[in-house]
Amino acid sequence: MKKIHEDLNLIAIMEFKSYDEMYKVVDFLNKNLKKYGLIFGLTSKNGKDTISIYDAEPDSPTE
Repeated sequence: MKKIHEDLNLIAIMEFKSYDEMYKVVDFLNKNLKKYGLIFGLTSKNGKDTISIYDAEPDSPTE
């Protein structure tokens, strides 16, 4: 993974048939849910899209 993903916890991945405007959905989710520590990613390959959900605020260690 790229360095930017090292501090992110992967929560879920889903693959589905490519949808031309899915990037708009991911952008909408990122803009509105970032404050809750969620980041969404989208990759497209061979006619399929993959959406990933990350937790950008991993649990802090208990003292």
